[in-house]
Amino acid sequence: MTTVAGGFTRTFASLRNRNFRIFFTAQIVSVTGNWMQSIAQMWLVLHLTGSGFALGITAALQFTPILLFGTWGGLLADRIDKRKLLMVTQSAAGLVALVLAGLTLGGVVQLWMVYVLALALGMVNVFDNPARQSFVPEMVGKDQLVNAVGLNSAVFTLARVIGPAIAGVLIAAVGTGWCFLYNGLSYFPVVFALLLMRPWELHRGRPTPRARGQIRAGIRYAWNRPELRFPLLLMLVVGTLAFNFSVLMPLMARFVFNSGASTFGLLMSFMGAGAFVGALVSANRARPSHRLLAFASIAFGALLIGAALAPTLLIELAVLLPLGAAMITFQATANSLLQLNSDPAFRGRVMALYVMVFLGSTPIGGPIVGWVAEQFGARTGLGLGGIATVMASAVLLWGLGRWHVGQLNRSHRPIARTGLQPE
Repeated sequence: MTTVAGGFTRTFASLRNRNFRIFFTAQIVSVTGNWMQSIAQMWLVLHLTGSGFALGITAALQFTPILLFGTWGGLLADRIDKRKLLMVTQSAAGLVALVLAGLTLGGVVQLWMVYVLALALGMVNVFDNPARQSFVPEMVGKDQLVNAVGLNSAVFTLARVIGPAIAGVLIAAVGTGWCFLYNGLSYFPVVFALLLMRPWELHRGRPTPRARGQIRAGIRYAWNRPELRFPLLLMLVVGTLAFNFSVLMPLMARFVFNSGASTFGLLMSFMGAGAFVGALVSANRARPSHRLLAFASIAFGALLIGAALAPTLLIELAVLLPLGAAMITFQATANSLLQLNSDPAFRGRVMALYVMVFLGSTPIGGPIVGWVAEQFGARTGLGLGGIATVMASAVLLWGLGRWHVGQLNRSHRPIARTGLQPE
């Protein structure tokens, strides 16, 4: 019993921090709304067009700003008060959702309007995502960072279970507009939580002063450190070709399993249930490793291939449970590695690169995978992501081996011969 209680305490340790606790609670409400909007938006586009390519374009428009301007968002997060920046970005995202709700409930929504608002939300996320990612260590400090990242992932994945399920029911019963309305209103608790925080309890570093070349300096910093470069390169491949569920799952529901929005929601919920368990396990882990990242990625890729081959809906749901767990283990491990290995002065820019390769790759991968699914079927789109992920993970393992051998050789290099101090 003592061991169980101790494990429970470790899993939720960062919630003892008041600032993180109120932010965490508000995020449950808000991220659920995000998933409801994501599901409803893609279903609305599919209803308006019946096109997988249009789904890919919608995803591309939402994430293109992150790809193009993400590093500027990260630099801004390094320069100014992240809490105040998040108040602005969360309010703006809520406004975008409320506009989409009004257009849809008013019966006047058209495809171009969805495109414009997806692009507007993408512009907001340029600044919101790096600030939100790099704000976590400010709330909890470095000692509880891994736990907080795991719990944040748990919130995200719990919402992945709840949001699609609610969205599926609402879409079937009353249409997509009510999902957008809920999401718009759900940003208010987050803004209120940010207002309630005690700023003097935050673990803030010194703001980065203005200087020329800071974007390039952030990119060089991440590239020259293998412990940052390896996760970012792997995430670039996975984000481009494997994290396209908002494009592929509507097509799986309609054209593979010949069903509607409720099945779409069910598919996303099962994947989210597995991810929730994986997130809690990640929160209880003492420290992440690059090897864990590679093996989680291999498991994720193999399960994607399994999901592509699943012959029935029941088997598909059974595969999506462990797939979700592997997916969130990969994501949480990459996030923690980047946060822990980043200097506070560069953390906003490093996390902007994380967001760029994880979400900003969607403008490239979304249309590609959407076109592949339209031409060859949704199963082929899933299989493509799985094969690419397994191959990239194998390359990472090979690279890790060479990196560790290099570290070992340098640590045993005679100082008298080189004239250098040990690294």
